[in-house]
This record gives sequence, C-alpha cells and structure tokens, in this order.
Amino acid sequence: MIALQSDHLLFQLTNGECVPCSAEMITIEIAGNSEGFLDPETLRHAAASVFHYFKVELERESVTVGEFALALEKALHGLGMTLYADHSVGDGETRESNLDQIARENAENLELFFFPRLRDVLRAQLRHSPRVVRFRGLRGCAKQLAGAQRWSARCERMQEQIVDYLRECLVAEPEQNECALVVE
Repeated sequence: MIALQSDHLLFQLTNGECVPCSAEMITIEIAGNSEGFLDPETLRHAAASVFHYFKVELERESVTVGEFALALEKALHGLGMTLYADHSVGDGETRESNLDQIARENAENLELFFFPRLRDVLRAQLRHSPRVVRFRGLRGCAKQLAGAQRWSARCERMQEQIVDYLRECLVAEPEQNECALVVE
C-alpha cells in the first residue's frame, strides 16, 4: 500500500471509492462551483480549517464527503455565509422545491454540496411558516447522485438517504411548526 501524503485526506465517495485530496484541492473544487457566492480567500481558510480539524485534531486519515461537507457548511454558516439563493416556490400554505434542480446545481461535486444545499432549501422554506413542505423529483435526483443510468439498489439506498436526511433536518429545525413533509 502506498503511504498517504501528510497534507492529504482520503475522501470516501458513495460508490466506495476513496480519493486523496489536499485542502487546496478541495478549495479549488468548491470555488469553481460557488459562482461568486463566496469570497475565495474566506473559502480557502474555511476549507483549510475543516481539513485541519479532521486531519490534526481528530487524527483521521479518511473522511466521507458528507462528513466534510457538513463540517464545512457549519464553518461557513458560523461566518454568516451561504452558498446558494432560495429557489423554492409556493403559496403561503405549501412551499415546493425540485430535488433534480438542486442535484444539477451540484452535479460536479455530487454529495459534497447536495446535502448542505438541501438543508439550506428546507430552512428557507420553513421561514415562510408553511403547512406543507414538498420536494419533487426524488427518483431522478437519486439516480443522478448515484451516478446511474438505470434504477438500481444503489439508487434505492440514495433515495432512502435523501428522505431520511430531510426528516432529520425537519425535526432539528425550530421553525418546523408542525409542518408536513412531502417527498415525491
């Protein structure tokens, strides 16, 4: 086995593959997809801090993309930053978003930005105090995130992961106000 460079972490993808990345590589990938929403210098420091947290403080050699994305989301949120605008629509009773569209926004990074973005969309919808929050396009989104042309067991697992994640996020939000969640 080849030794991992001291300034790299192994990023575990959903397909089981592990990719070695440095903090700088992560920053470049994120900056390329943030479309000017973030100051590159601030982004570089936030990504380096999260990278340091996993590599030095937790003494980890590998991390899942989801773990890193969640930690980076928290770091950026602590700085008062968000990556995307609110694309949800709806009347006062129902707020609606398209999961396919959210996945397409993050097509290059798949899960790296998808789950944090999903949480941001849910929070934006809940600010309107709706009775129902609806997410459409689950099947297509799961196929895209799984990298599949046809429906498979991997797509099924991704679909369940998305629904479970939305449920957990809804329960964790103080603005939920007995809101119903519909995922189609």
